[in-house]
Amino acid sequence: MKRNKNKAAVVIDGSNVSFDDIIAVARYGIPVQISKSNKFTNMMGRTQKILMDAMRKGIPVYGVTTGYGKSCGKRMPLDIALKNGINIFTFHGCGTGEPIGIEETRAAMLCRITCLARGYSGVSIALLQQMADFLNYGITPVVPCEGSVGASGDLTPMSYIGACLMGERDVIYRGETMPAAKAIKQAGIKPYKYLPKEPLAMVNGTTTMTGIAILAVERAWRILSAAIYSTALSIHALKGNAQHYHPVISEAKPFPGQTFVSAQMIKLLKAKVSVRHLVDDSLEALQDPYSLRCAPQVAGVLYDSLEWIKKWVVIEANSSNDNPLFDPATGEVLMGGNFYGGHIAFAMDGLKAALASIADMCDRQIMLLVNPNLNRGLPGDLVRKSAKEKGLRHGFKAMSISSSALTAEALKATMPAASFSRSTESHNQDKVSMGTIAARDAERVCTLTERVVAIHLLAAAQACDIRNNIEARPLLDLLMKNIRKVSAPVVDDRAMDKDIENICEAIKYSDFFKIKP
Repeated sequence: MKRNKNKAAVVIDGSNVSFDDIIAVARYGIPVQISKSNKFTNMMGRTQKILMDAMRKGIPVYGVTTGYGKSCGKRMPLDIALKNGINIFTFHGCGTGEPIGIEETRAAMLCRITCLARGYSGVSIALLQQMADFLNYGITPVVPCEGSVGASGDLTPMSYIGACLMGERDVIYRGETMPAAKAIKQAGIKPYKYLPKEPLAMVNGTTTMTGIAILAVERAWRILSAAIYSTALSIHALKGNAQHYHPVISEAKPFPGQTFVSAQMIKLLKAKVSVRHLVDDSLEALQDPYSLRCAPQVAGVLYDSLEWIKKWVVIEANSSNDNPLFDPATGEVLMGGNFYGGHIAFAMDGLKAALASIADMCDRQIMLLVNPNLNRGLPGDLVRKSAKEKGLRHGFKAMSISSSALTAEALKATMPAASFSRSTESHNQDKVSMGTIAARDAERVCTLTERVVAIHLLAAAQACDIRNNIEARPLLDLLMKNIRKVSAPVVDDRAMDKDIENICEAIKYSDFFKIKP
């Protein structure tokens, strides 16, 4: 796993963990270190003592001395309660679907550590250390993606992580899927033995949806940057009017995202020759089509959305979102609903709509590029002359069709997941968040939009090659060189699936298209 050398370790001591720290652990394998400070250990021990005192005094503690959900009216004596907890992993082992990604699962695990380290949950430092060991040794639980309604949080997906910590179910370790017990033994650690309330604390919260959401937000920033670059290439290729991005236009409508995108467009389109040589001077070209002219107003929405979405996701990641909680000041056992994923659901529903709009904008620009009636003198489907191949060639014809299909699927996925709340668990969970479904939707829309933007970059680069004057704009010239590192120009027709995949990888992991938010 690639490491970020700028960070030695992410220290868990009950304070907030930053967005960048979560990405560093999830993606780059930065170690997680559990603090040994007296302040932290005392804070964690305080609520553990509150829990044990409540159990000895016979005070009902939901999910510890009672049943779960609708069964909370059933009580258990102390001796049974001390042994009963891990059953929650067993009956929630009903997840379906493909596994959640490794990075998303690692982000979820770090979020669970952060949640439990806030000092309200009554769990031990040893539990945090077991999760940190899994992260540091690269042991990743296999977590099915389906089966969570997002309240009481991510019960079913988190049951897989909880079970793996004690050596049950499967994990991915050293590139191989194997039983958790085998990976634990190979790593030289021991299966975890749960204390009271800890199994419930592992599953009852918003961890899975938050882990997925964090990676979706990071991807969305990168997709936005790439879409700004692809649009700038399209403007050059279509001999578009850079005046559409004049700063006074954004001063007149001062949304930060619009201002940001306009400023980036002006920077990327800066030329070392007179712009009149680069702009179509026909009467019909006075104003470019909306997908070009209104790019700051379209892409700016995603920028502004990410500003608040990122804040919400970071708050959720650093919250105590399990149930019950314990008041360190008074010793009260507090039963509430912090496991409800409403904020993540709303944020992810918003993110997928803003992302799909980017896909739509880029798809419309691709249509401008390939259509000889609209592309201001470029050949239809961006077909280049070839001395070798005789007969008809089709260039980017199929690529534009694929882009349209991907865009349609992205737009279809924008239906708000939160609007489909269901009453579950015998009407105890009668209003649920659907936050995990919304986060998975957002992840899927990220993938679809990423592919549309990749096709857009390839089409715009092809068009710029045909214009053969990209050196007039130095930043775009540099961008073209980066694109050509992973995808050659299309002269004779060839399969383009690998090219799309290569550009998607560059968007997701390289700095080819990096614009810092």
